[in-house]
Amino acid sequence: MAGILQGLSYFIRTFGCQMNENDSERIAGLLEAEGASKADLVERSDLVIVNTCAVRAKAEEKLYSFLGRLAKQTRGRDTLVGVVGCVAQVQKAALWEKKRLVHFILGPGHYDLIPEIVRDKRRERILVTSQSRLWREWPAGRVLHSNPWSAFITIMEGCDNFCSYCVVPFARGREKFRPGRMILDEIRELARRGVREVQLLGQNVNSYRDPETGGTFPGLLEAVAALDGIEWIRFLTSHPRTFATDLALTMARNRKVCRQLHLPVQSGSDAVLERMHRGYGRREYLDKVRILRDLMPEISLSADIIVGFPGETEAEFEDTLRLLEEVRFANIFSFRYSPRPFAAAAREPDGVPLDVKRQRLVAVQSLQKAVQIDTHRSFLGRTLTVLCQGRSKKGAGSFAGRSEGNQVVNFSSEAEPEGPFVRVRVTSCGPYSLRGERSGPDPAGPIST
Repeated sequence: MAGILQGLSYFIRTFGCQMNENDSERIAGLLEAEGASKADLVERSDLVIVNTCAVRAKAEEKLYSFLGRLAKQTRGRDTLVGVVGCVAQVQKAALWEKKRLVHFILGPGHYDLIPEIVRDKRRERILVTSQSRLWREWPAGRVLHSNPWSAFITIMEGCDNFCSYCVVPFARGREKFRPGRMILDEIRELARRGVREVQLLGQNVNSYRDPETGGTFPGLLEAVAALDGIEWIRFLTSHPRTFATDLALTMARNRKVCRQLHLPVQSGSDAVLERMHRGYGRREYLDKVRILRDLMPEISLSADIIVGFPGETEAEFEDTLRLLEEVRFANIFSFRYSPRPFAAAAREPDGVPLDVKRQRLVAVQSLQKAVQIDTHRSFLGRTLTVLCQGRSKKGAGSFAGRSEGNQVVNFSSEAEPEGPFVRVRVTSCGPYSLRGERSGPDPAGPIST
């Protein structure tokens, strides 16, 4: 039976984190289940959905820039435009004041309304941004995963931490958790279809509590690791305040859990961390890093860093540089502080000049680049297990993937990999990726590097 959107073409532009990417996969799956098909270009689409991120001002600026270009690209076409996600939730009707071409605005949790909205194009100016603390399960099988071997699995949404710089509790709402049985059922089905890596997603996965059984995140991790077929398990994000030793022990005793962790620190200064309302100090963070490395010496750590937080002195910034030198992260995501709507810090004077913020960001990124080059050189001559993500842009016979430590690995191969995992001998490196040659035979069975 034909769906209600048969013959319609759609285009989705996603800004933001893995949660946004997973939401876009859900929207795509829902649209295609109703008969729509993906367009390769905006100009060939009947429907354009912009899935947005509000965590940084820059991401919001990218949205408005994209909508400006979209107005030109769709001129003369009867194209329906929707803005969904975090900016939609935060800005609400103010979006219409800036960009008149937007037809509907939906906050997270209301994406299931899209097919009905699209079916009746006359229903313009639709705004739905209400929030609920109850979990709403997505229709089974209606997620269009972009990688046949790896899948995002949302296990919770929202945040109760209210860090002073962060808009997430206002954009995504308060914490709500998905029942464990639904999570495991989805992963079993994905494993049956050939998925070998799952990435468990949530704004703070450490807070997870099964609403039906009261089970905790370490217990869920154990249950996922016990499933047949799944060979690599990742999760993000973990808040350092609630990252307890029992979770580190669970990671260490389950070899399916990748030796890789994103543990956002934000600053190396106790004073700044206190003003950020992070709930931990520098020493506590470093103690957690020590425990992780004692249990899993090979673990690859990454973090988020904010420079130029209100009132950040030069000495406080130097504390961040020293922490980066001490921890030696495999990767960081670094940003200049920008005030966000509703966040407590937005009410404080933004006293760090923009040029100082820029200088500090350059200093952080330069230091991290040197650390990554040094770290990547240690992989030269080694053979790594890599999850292939498809052809790369490096030319014929070039492919890309990620190692267990989540390093980007570009590799050459005479034949296209038939399975998810390949063995790659690292021959060269740069600051942001490793490069190598496929070194067969491809691995089978449980995967470890």
